[in-house]
Amino acid sequence: MFKSMRSLSRLFALNSIVILLTACSSSKTEFSKKDVLKSQKLIGLEFNKKHIDTIYPYLKRNKEGFDTLRKHTLGNDVFPAIRFDPLPLNFSPKPQPGFPDWEIPEDVQLPKKESDLAYYNIPQLASLIKSKKISSYELTQFFIERLKKYNPILQCTITITEEMALEQAKKMDQELATGTYRGILHGIPYGVKDLMAVDGYKTTWGAEPYRNQKIEMTATVVEKLQNAGGVLVAKLVSGSLARGDVWFDGKTKNPWDTEQGATGSSAGSGSATAAGLVPFALGTETLGSITSPSTRNGVTGLRPTYGRVSRHGVMSLSWSMDKVGPMARSAEDCAIVYSVITGKDPKDATTTDYPDGFEPNKDITKLRIGYLKKDIEKDTSLSKGNLENALETFKKMGLTLNEVELPEDLPYKSFDVILRAEAGAFFDELVRSGDVDKMVEQDQSSRANSLRQARFIPAVEYLQANRHRQVLIEKMEAIMKNYDILISPTFGNKQLVITNLTGHPVISIPTGLDKEKHPTSITLVGNLYDEASILLLAKAFQENTEFDEMHPKGYTD
Repeated sequence: MFKSMRSLSRLFALNSIVILLTACSSSKTEFSKKDVLKSQKLIGLEFNKKHIDTIYPYLKRNKEGFDTLRKHTLGNDVFPAIRFDPLPLNFSPKPQPGFPDWEIPEDVQLPKKESDLAYYNIPQLASLIKSKKISSYELTQFFIERLKKYNPILQCTITITEEMALEQAKKMDQELATGTYRGILHGIPYGVKDLMAVDGYKTTWGAEPYRNQKIEMTATVVEKLQNAGGVLVAKLVSGSLARGDVWFDGKTKNPWDTEQGATGSSAGSGSATAAGLVPFALGTETLGSITSPSTRNGVTGLRPTYGRVSRHGVMSLSWSMDKVGPMARSAEDCAIVYSVITGKDPKDATTTDYPDGFEPNKDITKLRIGYLKKDIEKDTSLSKGNLENALETFKKMGLTLNEVELPEDLPYKSFDVILRAEAGAFFDELVRSGDVDKMVEQDQSSRANSLRQARFIPAVEYLQANRHRQVLIEKMEAIMKNYDILISPTFGNKQLVITNLTGHPVISIPTGLDKEKHPTSITLVGNLYDEASILLLAKAFQENTEFDEMHPKGYTD
């Protein structure tokens, strides 16, 4: 058996050599045995002359197969037959309560200063619309005008969907006038990251090669929000191909400090929500793209469990790591939006129908809480003081915090090949055509450079990294089975990498400002398919603090 495994490993290595050679030459260029010898250095193997003579014809046949493969095009919606499953062995999701009938307050009044309306939360806006103190059309016009006014400063919007938005708003007002009310999102404007397709509008992915791309479909999450009565007003900036805050027409800014970028890649969603240009937005995350801009821009961001929310109609960066989630004023707003977009989608085979929900009035003192004490103690960032204050707040709320450590003995430096190899596959044609050279950023840390080097990742290492990923999943389950929530620094430790690999849900919540007046955050990690617990604790924390009600100056003029 072990001999056959070694043979299989060598076979993968040989195929990897062909991939490396193909990446360096055109399909019409013959390669020599010397090329094979040189390629061995990258994959860490050394074959003798006899082996090279034997495998050389095999590699040539492989190359012919690869050339044939590239003649068959694939649609953006085609997932690999091998799909990621985040479930540990013998895992059973916790029972969930279902979603509540969202409470809409009855005593909400229009503000004396119209611009203050920009920071009303979803229940407040719903109250105004349902009581007809403001129409959806008026509210939509209000946010469209804000987008037009502040976008030149923040560079957070790619397309304002004005025509569609006003038409949808009129429809919501007409339905309300005849007694039809779709629910708490009825008539409320929102934005989405421009990785999400909307029929009739460009979907640029933030990248120059796709500046004029139109995808003739609408993403499932957008359809769900529209069906719930939401009004899409803008397609917001994604950093180029879901990396950073730089896109083909500029750099998205942090409204708290426009000398800073908004970080990415859900840069536009974070910036626009923080500045009150939209009440909420959708973002995506593969390795921090909801968490990072939520922190930088001082909003609340929920990254659901892998497979909770459909990605149909959303650009793929990593089929096994991408997630879609809401970015909003508060945890309650995130819960409301999440309740609409979650669920099984027949158009996305990775989605699940496990029990779901949110119980806003559950006793938080019954939650089992772990916290990453060592990671918090070694934090040297400007956010450490706010992090420690947040822990004290949790204790004052009656919670018992237990010390926990994340798994250490794993090859963390190797895991990045998973994302890069999958991105390389999705954007294979972009690289092979040379259009990758048109992207704005071309430095060492750019997406363009990442896609080029992805062609040099051996198949063996990709699979080995995924085997270690399975070990990580089991190690995390051994920790999480004892807790409902882990409290973690948002950055500076391995939490972000681990949870994006294992698929665990997290929520990033504001914890105030640092000495430089920049927003800070803390992250709550939940069990797989248990968004309810982290939403509950985040909501309770925000009821005991005012950080989610802090807003950048200069956007209520």
